[in-house]
Amino acid sequence: MEFPFDVDALLPERITVLDQHLRPPARRPGTTTPARVDLQQQIMTIVDELGKASAKAQHLPAPITSASRMQSNRHVMYILKDTSARLAGKGAIVGFLKVGYKKLFVLDDREAHNEVEPLCILDFYIHESLQRHGHGRELFQYMLQKERVEPHQLAIDRPSQKLLKFLNKHYNLETTVPQVNNFVIFEGFFAHQHPPARKLPPKRAEGDIKPYSSSDREFLKVAVEPPWPLNRTPRRATPPAHPPPRSSSLGNSPERGPLRPFVPEQELLRSLRLCPPHPTARLLLATDPGGSPAQRRRTSSLPRSDESRY
Repeated sequence: MEFPFDVDALLPERITVLDQHLRPPARRPGTTTPARVDLQQQIMTIVDELGKASAKAQHLPAPITSASRMQSNRHVMYILKDTSARLAGKGAIVGFLKVGYKKLFVLDDREAHNEVEPLCILDFYIHESLQRHGHGRELFQYMLQKERVEPHQLAIDRPSQKLLKFLNKHYNLETTVPQVNNFVIFEGFFAHQHPPARKLPPKRAEGDIKPYSSSDREFLKVAVEPPWPLNRTPRRATPPAHPPPRSSSLGNSPERGPLRPFVPEQELLRSLRLCPPHPTARLLLATDPGGSPAQRRRTSSLPRSDESRY
């Protein structure tokens, strides 16, 4: 793949490694470039054009590799340069390989879920005119050495049939572990010690699933505390040594002191008879003509049968 600028001067090494910053690599001693040329913009142009060519080769609706995606993710891109082709002294690009770590939920051979973060193959492209020349294996092997991983430890995102044949031919990766996502892992993926993974119990047949079983409903064993004030434990009320003083303020709600002891009915009536009449009652009796004490005595002495006649 050719570009209108000097690729050989921009990428001095045969394989260039780019991260999310897309910074141009160190230039060779004695190489000069006009100050008005933006080297990073040239790097972004290479990344965008390689992404478009890869999407076209895989029949994808849109590129999955671009400069903007590289800047927003922690991916690493390996770019292979053709050192033998120096068309007009500008050089050419053979292909690229993009990798990155991702958190995945994958199934093992027992269908147990595992949360892992392996190195993933995200995009891989070699120019059509330079395929079957060993460039793909050279680029892939360089990435394995740089990342210090084995081929069976990788997870491949939506691999094409051509990539699966490539892995089978060069690395004997054939048997895959079925997954429910777009990633493909091979047998031996779990043989290597990955970062700590959270494993879930293996799936069971529908007939074996029991509602609220001990294995699937452990959280039901945890006692749920009722809301306040129902969660307060009752305590026996102990009478205070000295009752608090009563408050005359309308805004306060003082605690009630102990009630007075129960008074018998006879004693209550006797105390009422001994109480002197109220001054108001004396006034009413004095103004009532038929309410003299002598008349009241005569009226009260009548038998009960006479009262019923009137």
